[in-house]
Amino acid sequence: MSSSAKGPSVLIVGTGFGGIGTAIELKRAGFTEFTILESAATSGGVWRDNTYPGAACDIPSPLYSFSFEPNPRWPKRFSHQPDILAYLRRVITKYGLEPHIRYRTQVTGAAFDEDRGVWRVETRGGETFEANVFVPAVGQLSRPVLPDIPNRERFAGDAFHSARWDHGVELTGKRVAVIGTGASAVQFVPELRKHAKHVTVFQRTPPYIMAKSDPAYRRWQHWLFEHVPPTQLLGRLRIFLLAEYATYAMTRHPVLAKMFELRTAQLRRRHIKEPQLRAKLKPAYPLGCKRILFTNDYLPALAQPNVDVETRRISEITEQGVRVEDGTEIEADVLVYGTGFAATEFLGRMKVLGLGGRALQDAWSGGARAYLGMAVPGFPNMFCVYGPNTNLGAGSIIYMIERQARYIRQAVERLARPGVSYVDVRPEVEQRYDDEVQRRLGRSVWSACTSWYRQADGRVTTNWPGLVTEYDRRTRRLDLADYRVVA
Repeated sequence: MSSSAKGPSVLIVGTGFGGIGTAIELKRAGFTEFTILESAATSGGVWRDNTYPGAACDIPSPLYSFSFEPNPRWPKRFSHQPDILAYLRRVITKYGLEPHIRYRTQVTGAAFDEDRGVWRVETRGGETFEANVFVPAVGQLSRPVLPDIPNRERFAGDAFHSARWDHGVELTGKRVAVIGTGASAVQFVPELRKHAKHVTVFQRTPPYIMAKSDPAYRRWQHWLFEHVPPTQLLGRLRIFLLAEYATYAMTRHPVLAKMFELRTAQLRRRHIKEPQLRAKLKPAYPLGCKRILFTNDYLPALAQPNVDVETRRISEITEQGVRVEDGTEIEADVLVYGTGFAATEFLGRMKVLGLGGRALQDAWSGGARAYLGMAVPGFPNMFCVYGPNTNLGAGSIIYMIERQARYIRQAVERLARPGVSYVDVRPEVEQRYDDEVQRRLGRSVWSACTSWYRQADGRVTTNWPGLVTEYDRRTRRLDLADYRVVA
């Protein structure tokens, strides 16, 4: 691939919402010289990979979808994994993206050729691709993490991460140990306990649990959404405003956050009658510091007689199960890790080299950072999607992805002009931006406890510190004054 009359060539990595949203934005603007590289055999990103029982989105579907492609046929407000994956694949087909996708093509490295102004991208299969613009869209929640627990490999039974669910393992009548109580666990634990003989949930810190209003849409609603689109748009707007309100409460108004906290306490009292268990499930950190989880089934599941919540620290994995700090061994037939993702390890193991052969890993030695979450000084014509400090504590990441795609499209338009080889964000611009973002995050709830939002040194590399409407405003126009333009 190279620059042509149709515009600069673009190489996108990933077929999740980020990669697909960027590709559609380019195509709608008339740029067709793009290729999407996908390591798997099919499209879908996290919605392809996460097939555990009960997998669903915790953002209502009218908002967790592209604004330009509403789906009037969502089966319910909080859609499950198969419906979200089917939606994304329908969008890929509708916008004619399949011919642009190269499946089973895993990117291992990328290097910028300064003399020619192109990125050379290497794959595990030995292929080399070249393009003027490089867009990694691999997301923050795509690389599963297994906990650093001694002797994990000794376990004699079946063991797997929730994001790589082994559907060949028979769970009926089994003793299942679940390590982790994050967003995935609160969805699959209620399903597990219906079949397993016994489920032991190993909890390090309890999450804040909020109930969700999750009705199934009826026939007349589907008809209304399809034939009178503003009715669905109003629902989307309502959800959007609620998410902005929640963000405002968490970032700027502790009194409002306290109201949310009281609602979670009421939910615990309603579903958990046993005082000791209720005490185990009470968070001891500010609401919002860790991800708030929305579920109607998790707390009732924990109150069932075949479920135990274990809060003693795990000391090691044994052949027969899990040993805790006082030496007690809790036996299990199956071990499920609901231990999340390497959210702060952006771009995973991809080796990226910029100007002068500088490695992105070195540039990010103190933590991932990028101007507007997309551009890194010394790495020209590279724009991350769902990059550093663009995750949300509330709201839909697809809203952020659409703004990033719009910004990247503007960059491609600039590069299409005669005489422009590449653009490189100015170091002082990125530094000023990062200083502001980290200062604001340092005063936010996300700096109040240990979570996947933060690195070990306390730096928050994942989250955006403000409202999404602010991000929309700041990314609305690409300002060339922020960049060094090289002819």
